[in-house]
Amino acid sequence: MIRFIICVIAVVLYVVLSIPLLIVTWLISLKRRDIADKISMYYVKFGFTIVQPLAGVHSTIIGYDKIPRDNAVLFVGNHRSFFDIIVTGAGFFRPTGFVAKKELGKFPVFSHWMKFIHCKFLDRDDLKAGMQMIMECISDIKNGTSIVIYPEGTRNSGEEGSLLPFHEGSLKIADKTGCAIVPVAISNTQAIFEEHFPKIVSTHIVVEYCDPIYPKDLSKEERKQLGAHVREIILNKLKEHKLKNLY
Repeated sequence: MIRFIICVIAVVLYVVLSIPLLIVTWLISLKRRDIADKISMYYVKFGFTIVQPLAGVHSTIIGYDKIPRDNAVLFVGNHRSFFDIIVTGAGFFRPTGFVAKKELGKFPVFSHWMKFIHCKFLDRDDLKAGMQMIMECISDIKNGTSIVIYPEGTRNSGEEGSLLPFHEGSLKIADKTGCAIVPVAISNTQAIFEEHFPKIVSTHIVVEYCDPIYPKDLSKEERKQLGAHVREIILNKLKEHKLKNLY
């Protein structure tokens, strides 16, 4: 429980103390959204970085050099924990938004920072809003902002190494923009928090960035089943992590 209390106090202080910077960033965004985007990215990234040692998270990062540097990409990951956002977000080097559940948009200040890094809050019960969100993600990628999606649609509480079916619609972001898809295989993050709520336990996790996929290089059939294709890549990596005892 001590780690949980320390992390909660740190996050609350971090959010409260950020209010003056948030106001300044908002004022800058009225004239220079590009500068505001960078300020937001570095501030959020710093927060993600400092919370990990407080939570006792030890990471093995594989394939980080495979991420394309020249253009925005679509990161596609499996989702087992709230910490998935934290452990991937700490490594971003360009403005990058997440597709997150709508409940996260209800937290004051925190939700404003998320909006500044182009996060989208998804209402899974509103199909029209979901389509609008995909269009916004397409626009963001065309304007140079990468996007992170979790096509399982919810946190997977099944056996480690398993995957829920992917929602194919979310992969249309890459199909419509031609951007690279970077599959991200994340192992053992549920052992940090979700497996023993409300305790936070020191945990070793693995984050592997796979080879980028360019939709234009795929066959017509593969593009029709893009979600299934990416899912298979991530699933194989998760099995590999388990077989090699990487965590």
